[in-house]
Amino acid sequence: MDLRVIENDDTELSIEIAGEDHTFMNVLKGALLEVEGVSAATYDMNPEQSGGQTDPILVIRTEGGTRPLDALEAGTERVNDMTTAFHEAFESAAPAA
Repeated sequence: MDLRVIENDDTELSIEIAGEDHTFMNVLKGALLEVEGVSAATYDMNPEQSGGQTDPILVIRTEGGTRPLDALEAGTERVNDMTTAFHEAFESAAPAA
C-alpha cells in the first residue's frame, strides 16, 4: 500500500492511499468515526472533478487535542481487530474438512 501525505497539521490530515477502492475506504472511514476525538473522516475518489485523480484521498479532522496521525493509528488498529474477529468467526463456523 502506497501512501502520500498531502496535508498534515494539528487538526487535519489528508492522505492519498494508492490502489484502494470504496470497499477498503468505507471500512477505514467507519472505524475512524468511532475513534474519540475524530470530528470528521471522509474520502474522495472522483477523477472527473479532481483533474484525473483516481486514488482515494482520505481526510481526517480531529478536535480536543487528538492528533490526526494518532487517530489514523487507532482507526487502523480497529480495522485490524475487526478483520481478526471476522476471520476467527469464519474459521469457527466453517465445517471441518
